Amino acid sequence: MTTKSLPSVGRRKRFQDIAKTLQRTTPSPKTELDHRSPWELLMATILSAQCTDQRVNQVTPSLFRRYRRPAELAAADLLEVEQLIRSTGFFKNKAKHLIASSKAVTERFGEQVPHTMDELITLPGVGRKTANVILGNAFGQPSIVVDTHVKRVAKRLGLTSSDNPARIEQDLQQLMPRSQWTAFSQRVLLHGRYVCLARKPQCRTCPVYRHCPWKEKGPQ
Repeated sequence: MTTKSLPSVGRRKRFQDIAKTLQRTTPSPKTELDHRSPWELLMATILSAQCTDQRVNQVTPSLFRRYRRPAELAAADLLEVEQLIRSTGFFKNKAKHLIASSKAVTERFGEQVPHTMDELITLPGVGRKTANVILGNAFGQPSIVVDTHVKRVAKRLGLTSSDNPARIEQDLQQLMPRSQWTAFSQRVLLHGRYVCLARKPQCRTCPVYRHCPWKEKGPQ
């Protein structure tokens, strides 16, 4: 990631106001993907691409009953995995990634999901977004997840002017200490999922409405 000049005083002030408000409204943010281990969270996050967490949570119980360990899924029949995850969409590619990632975790990391960015992004189907989900939620490491919700909300709130996820991640990193990265990005994600919707944002109930400079926001 390239270096960038420090954010303006106005952007920092807006961030501080937004962060305090979201902390009050969502004091204990966490991922909505059900999981009992880093490996289960890895599998669930791969499945969540272009799919709701709710749908993923309907699929993973049967998947994890059938395959209880990375080694078991690594040796799975591709067609059987496809059938188990079909309702999540793009199931053919996802099934390949689930099996290949489980195989990599088994053979290269002794069935233990790696806990560094550099190692995680070597796994099939894992990019920075997925890796940050794992680092922040499974291993408690400071991380900023930039999904479609975070990208949309951060831009509307004037916390970034970029459409590039890596640049948005860097912009948000510069606004706060590392200790706040995971919680803040999860709060923004949930805010985008339930309030600042893509097509019909719920501006009337938005807790950070007065801090929002978005020109297209509705009345409150």
